[in-house]
Amino acid sequence: MDSDTVVEAWTDGGAKPNPGPGGWAAILRYGSVERELSGAEPATTNNRMELTAACAALESLKRPCRVVLHTDSEYVRNGITRWHTGWVRRNWRNAAGDPVANMDLWRRLLAAAAPHEVEWRWVRGHSGDAMNERADALATAARQAL
Repeated sequence: MDSDTVVEAWTDGGAKPNPGPGGWAAILRYGSVERELSGAEPATTNNRMELTAACAALESLKRPCRVVLHTDSEYVRNGITRWHTGWVRRNWRNAAGDPVANMDLWRRLLAAAAPHEVEWRWVRGHSGDAMNERADALATAARQAL
């Protein structure tokens, strides 16, 4: 892994209503180069769109990198930094013994993150963080284009 290769990513997703039509977006920055990704699904949830955005951001990287991934989703940040180890230990069951919600996307996210050194940074949504607002606008536009 090239320690000089630091990619910053901002991700966001949402559904309106929840559940309902949803959109996701990711903005990646490496030096002066930026790349925007977005997509939508006709029937989904906020959490699925937040997870999809993070997956897409990491899957778009062509080689192992150091990544600072900014998300306004505590669900994504807590799931990837705290909860997933217990889920895996319990064979993808939550503390109540039920199957983990969005297991397909959690597995996808773990696989996408594996080659990279990821720092998961939470940012408060709709609080004036310019890149978070831009990701939100891209996700909203993708949803509205359905």
